[in-house]
Amino acid sequence: MKSMAKMQYHYGLKMRCYPSDQQKQLIKINSDASRFIYNEMVAIGKELMQLRRVKLPIDTVQDRIKQLTMRQNAKQMSNHYQFLEDKRIDSLAKANAIQNYRKAWNAFRKVHTAGVPKFHRKSYRWRYQTNCQYPGQKIALLTNGTVCFLDNSHVKVPKIGLLRVAGSQARLLKRMCETRIGTVTLTKDPTDHFFLSMQLASDESFVKVSKANHEHIGIDLNTDNFLTDSEGNTVPNPRYYRTIKGKLAKEQRILSRRQRRVKK
Repeated sequence: MKSMAKMQYHYGLKMRCYPSDQQKQLIKINSDASRFIYNEMVAIGKELMQLRRVKLPIDTVQDRIKQLTMRQNAKQMSNHYQFLEDKRIDSLAKANAIQNYRKAWNAFRKVHTAGVPKFHRKSYRWRYQTNCQYPGQKIALLTNGTVCFLDNSHVKVPKIGLLRVAGSQARLLKRMCETRIGTVTLTKDPTDHFFLSMQLASDESFVKVSKANHEHIGIDLNTDNFLTDSEGNTVPNPRYYRTIKGKLAKEQRILSRRQRRVKK
């Protein structure tokens, strides 16, 4: 089975999801755990930078550097902070938080304007990432992974369970070729709307691209119609002003009354 990077075409899918109250609580727990791990990695990185400036071979400093270096993985961090061993927390969410921290440093090394990793503050926005895995599968499809579509309106997500979704996924489910799901992101925006985003990869194109025939066409703009082309097709004039003239007059009357109130 090919990995995401080795596949030729990549596609992003974003869907609106409607979790239950219990599922919202699980999303909140995983989002908080992901933010805590990322901030802990930032704190460890800052402390290591200060400790490595000490040039003297002090045993206490060297021991502290070894402890912090060992803690920079999901397993050791979970052993240090026992609340991260909660069964409701997705293990892949913890690994993705550490991976995002390292990606932030790589982005800083390539493009210095990206800035060094900073602490993520607590806000109304929730977000955490997990991954789709294919244990024991020979071919990757949208319906046989740990994150999979059960039908056009339901997706199964680890730790969350069955999620009702709405979006443009129906046309992708008709594909019979190999399509792999990579990183899956669950988010909640400040308006309390939940979204499920997926990274998809395949060796076949997700969008059909029409081949250019290099033919020429003539377009004439006139007063009777909006345009007429050389093949005889015409596009009528939309006449926006005439269609909205009555509504515009009504809004102008409302505006004039408001101006009189302001003067008073």
